[in-house]
Amino acid sequence: MNKLPAVSGRACVQALLKVGFVVKRQKGSHIILRRDDPFSQVVVPDHRVLDRGTLRAILRQADLSVGEFNDLV
Repeated sequence: MNKLPAVSGRACVQALLKVGFVVKRQKGSHIILRRDDPFSQVVVPDHRVLDRGTLRAILRQADLSVGEFNDLV
């Protein structure tokens, strides 16, 4: 099992942009990204370091494995 990296919210957004997500809007410190095919919407907090549980939930919603995310970061 691959290890979950410690990344910032901005680094997570950059990785998600590589797999087809688009920044829809930002409200406060939360960045909302959307992908049309297959449809998925993800909210990423703009924190220095994302909590492990938060990052896991983001990856689950984006339908990415930890290994795929590590390759993108």
